[in-house]
Amino acid sequence: MSVDLSGKAAVVTGSGRGLGKAYAKALAAAGADVVVNDVDADAAHETVAEIEAAGGRATSVVAPVGSAETADALVAAAVEAFGGLDILVANAGVLRDRVLWKTSDEDFDLVVETHLRGAFTTGRAAAVHMRERAAGGRIILIGSPAGQHGNFGQTSYAAAKAGIVAMARTWSLELARAGITVNAVVPTAITAMTATIPLYAPVAEAFERGEQLPKVVRQDHALGGPEDVAGLVVWLASDAATGVTGQAIGIGGDKLFLYSHPTEVAVNFHEGGWDAQGVAAAWESTFAPHAQSSGISLPPLEL
Repeated sequence: MSVDLSGKAAVVTGSGRGLGKAYAKALAAAGADVVVNDVDADAAHETVAEIEAAGGRATSVVAPVGSAETADALVAAAVEAFGGLDILVANAGVLRDRVLWKTSDEDFDLVVETHLRGAFTTGRAAAVHMRERAAGGRIILIGSPAGQHGNFGQTSYAAAKAGIVAMARTWSLELARAGITVNAVVPTAITAMTATIPLYAPVAEAFERGEQLPKVVRQDHALGGPEDVAGLVVWLASDAATGVTGQAIGIGGDKLFLYSHPTEVAVNFHEGGWDAQGVAAAWESTFAPHAQSSGISLPPLEL
């Protein structure tokens, strides 16, 4: 089934390279007009040029996300160039990976400002416009496995990405009556960032050479190219996904999967309440077998 986004306008933040660029190009290939956003002017203009060379329409806004001013400028650019905004993909982000005791205030604030506040301000601006326009809409926020599981050395990134999924679930409730769906995509792909992980350096090098990735990489590790993720974004942006909202959906390589909402896995009651000794006893008898592990668990990678 083909997906036709003709007549739709999209904003994709952080779309000068990597996953964001793949989203922007895929949306344009499906017929959408695209506002490309990045802090790197050359990268943003290159994405616009590639979309136009393929027969699509695009314009760029070069600015860091986070501020209300940038968010308003992105919506205004879509309105001015294409007559309105139907789709927002909040993808922009930065990394400042450090263990907790080495994380500075400045690094923490930058990551949260870009990922979490950037998704908030652009999502808010898009929602205001879409509600006033009364034609529905699609808001797609980009999460991360780190936000779902935690990840060593990624305090700020994991916290921001977890917050993004929580915002998507909340907004799906608040915007339902306006016909606006809100979902979180949790992607995994071979990018410049992935290439810095020692485990995946040989995989990234092989991918860069154009070699076919083995099944263990594409399925067990859910790693392919950015283009392998873009199809989910295009589908969520389309009328075919009208009934899908408030979901966190993972994708990468050959793997497509749905994350559960947090749920109670074990329950106990004690009439009159709990003291510390009662909690200790209940923990051993009822809760310890259900304790959840932290961190991203990956299968062995033998190439």
